[in-house]
Amino acid sequence: MKTLRATIKGWTASYRFPFLTVVQPTLPVPAPSTVYGILSAIAGKSIGPDDTVVGFVAPSRGKAQDLEWIYQIGEDGRVEKTNVVKREFLYEPQLYLYVANIDMQDHFSAPRYPLLLGRSCDLALLVKTKIVDLTPVEEAEFQHTLLPYPWSGVAAPLVALPITFTETVPRRAVGVRPFYMIGEKPMKVKSVAGRQIFLDPEKGWGIHFHGPVRQG
Repeated sequence: MKTLRATIKGWTASYRFPFLTVVQPTLPVPAPSTVYGILSAIAGKSIGPDDTVVGFVAPSRGKAQDLEWIYQIGEDGRVEKTNVVKREFLYEPQLYLYVANIDMQDHFSAPRYPLLLGRSCDLALLVKTKIVDLTPVEEAEFQHTLLPYPWSGVAAPLVALPITFTETVPRRAVGVRPFYMIGEKPMKVKSVAGRQIFLDPEKGWGIHFHGPVRQG
């Protein structure tokens, strides 16, 4: 399967946890909606699951915590008060995007907008792109990614995340569903009915493509 692989690197990343807490934690990997947001910034237009399915692997070197000054805005658009919160962030994140629609390659030669791995201060750089040939396999080792729930034989933390967001105001989450969060330790995963997996022979890790139709 011919696929466009894009390598993106940054100094920090903050993949927002979908629940409010005293400390604002980060997910270890981005939500599918974040990935489609990055593709939209690259293309300069809205890119969603109907345009391409995507897979990704998102390693980082570690996680830390910082203090951040925030502004709480009232209904009239004015600042009501300020506060200081603890926020987690990932250090030296990388994001390997696998875009099934290789016709999007031209967009990657000159991204239209800055790339962000979370907040506006989490700037990232598109390092390189390459057309790679992924191999369909019955079993592969997965790490630093998401897999949709349920998946026979997979045991990992679960979190509900959106596939994408609408362009309306306010924005509305679309396709919210549970995902397994696969961490740093490689996990062997077998292909199941309706869920094909691929191997990147150069990197040695498995890839699953997220799309608009719920699988399984």
